[in-house]
Amino acid sequence: MKISVELTLTPLQDDFEPAIIHFIKKLRASKLKVLENPLSTQVYGEYDEVMKVLSEEIKEAFELIEKGLLYMKIVKSDRHDYEPHF
Repeated sequence: MKISVELTLTPLQDDFEPAIIHFIKKLRASKLKVLENPLSTQVYGEYDEVMKVLSEEIKEAFELIEKGLLYMKIVKSDRHDYEPHF
C-alpha cells in the first residue's frame, strides 16, 4: 500500500537548524521519494518501508534534541505528483 507522509520537526530549543538539517539529510539518503518546502518535508512510498525509515530517523532526531515536536500527517495514497486543479 502506498502512502504519503508530511512531517514537520520542531525542536524547542535554540540552535535548532542542525537537528532539522540532519533529519532531512537522513531522509534524503533513504530510497524513498522525499520532497521539501520551507514548512515541511514529504515522504512517499510503500507503507512498511516508509514507516520503518521514519521510526528509525524520528528516534535519532529526538535523541539529538533536548525537546521537540514532530507533526505527522499520513495519507493512504502516493500524492507526490499532486497538482491543484484551480
